[in-house]
Amino acid sequence: MAATDFKDYYSILGVSKTASADEIKKAFRRLARQYHPDMNPGDRNAEARFKEVSEAYEILSDPDKRKQYDRFGQYWKQAGNSSGGWGGAAPQGGPTPGGFDFDFSQYADFDEFIESLLGGMGGRTRSQWSSYGGTSPKSSGRSPGFSGGFEDFAGYNRRSTGVSLDQEATLSLSFAEAFHGVQKRLNVSGQKVSVRIPPGAKTGSRVRVKGKGKKDGYGRQGDLYLNIELKPHQFFHFDGDNLVCDVPISPDEAVLGAKIDVPTPDGTVTVSIPAGVRSGQMLRLRGKGWRLPKSGARTDQLVKVEITPPSHLSDEERQLYERLRDCRQENPRKTLEHLGL
Repeated sequence: MAATDFKDYYSILGVSKTASADEIKKAFRRLARQYHPDMNPGDRNAEARFKEVSEAYEILSDPDKRKQYDRFGQYWKQAGNSSGGWGGAAPQGGPTPGGFDFDFSQYADFDEFIESLLGGMGGRTRSQWSSYGGTSPKSSGRSPGFSGGFEDFAGYNRRSTGVSLDQEATLSLSFAEAFHGVQKRLNVSGQKVSVRIPPGAKTGSRVRVKGKGKKDGYGRQGDLYLNIELKPHQFFHFDGDNLVCDVPISPDEAVLGAKIDVPTPDGTVTVSIPAGVRSGQMLRLRGKGWRLPKSGARTDQLVKVEITPPSHLSDEERQLYERLRDCRQENPRKTLEHLGL
């Protein structure tokens, strides 16, 4: 390249000569997308500008090339005196100096073009190298046109680097909303999201909302994952997938047995309390528990019996309890009489 053909790569990227590597990357990403032929179909000027921007980034992103460029200015290539790559002349009938004679028609869109670059230059065939304006490294030792530059796009591709565009949020639900299912409208990171929560969600459940995650600069968008959290209920709680409730009964109901009403998620049912039931004993109501999201089947509801003495006694009740005490024959602590260390 003659001195009169000197290109001011800093000006091309719109950055200062003291720009950091990160500033150069950001400028290139913005301009590459702006001028890429897929974004400007049939616009030769845009294609030429894209090649120019790519060439500028190829030099300024390489510390050694940038140092040489800064030191020798318009004569930096002559000073380098390299053969091939950026310093060498183009072969007869081959790509233009700088290796930017691209055939963009082989790509369906801009994302496919970026994906091909992220796949790694080392795995390309000889014909693929040629389409990028360079030759296979094994054939001539020339550097491919994009060597040392486009790996920076990997930060925009979660499959290449593990950087995810997905995001998470916590959604609090009442027991009723979770049991029956509910439609919710949310505001997540500034975007409004409408989501249907299926019946049977509970704390620890995750609901995926496709295409509502973070966006990158190339039109990709991740998914939103909602972590369900149930608000405490005054009566129900969980034991695994089963529902548990604590039901108080009186001492006479525990001794004599009784029929009592017990709330369930879909109404009240009558439960038989067996005579002689102990405090803390569990009674099982089959199929009256929580919904299973996948099958829709119901788990069990466990009724935990709690014998509760009356807090206020009438005179008659007190007299009856005293008579019961006086005539009681069984000692509930008999097994403890001879215990000790």
